[in-house]
Amino acid sequence: MLDLPTDIAADLAPLSWLIGVWEGTGVLDYTAGDTRFSGEFTHRVSFSHDGGDHLNYSADAWTIGADGGRVPLVAEVGFWRLERPAIATDAGPALLPPRAPGPARTADDVEKLRNAEGGFDIQAQIVHSDGVGELYLGQIKGPRIDLATDAVVRTAGARDYAAATRMYGLVEGDLLWAWDIAALAHDLRSHASARLKRAE
Repeated sequence: MLDLPTDIAADLAPLSWLIGVWEGTGVLDYTAGDTRFSGEFTHRVSFSHDGGDHLNYSADAWTIGADGGRVPLVAEVGFWRLERPAIATDAGPALLPPRAPGPARTADDVEKLRNAEGGFDIQAQIVHSDGVGELYLGQIKGPRIDLATDAVVRTAGARDYAAATRMYGLVEGDLLWAWDIAALAHDLRSHASARLKRAE
């Protein structure tokens, strides 16, 4: 049974099944030129909220080294939210307060955001520890999320990384995900997938 939180902003209701810490293992398989990257990794993902209309996201992945110790692959942080125009009662940009007082958004307000496919348009901003930043746009429909990069930015020292798609789904109480990337001068192709269980 899935317990959904009751202390969240209405905008988070469609995303609420993600909230919590998820841990498990995954498989990496990506070929670039003559090099094939493959193997298992350990993954930990956290979705939390601070009372705002977004989810806080963080993720860490490791492989197991020859000595049995964990070798970091990448860490990510970001924010996930429903796609909607900013209104006068929203704070921002930066530290600017809301321009007008008003009541909290309601479930009826959120229902008006439902798209033609019966889901909700979402956005996810994710920054990697290796100097890559991604803006994903996509859809959440029940317990499935499909995302594709709308923009990717890289620091001068980051490796080539041009685009990505991610899919998340809740299957038999586990969080399954798949991540395809276009990197190292190659087109979009399968990169990694994992099955994570909710941490106790």
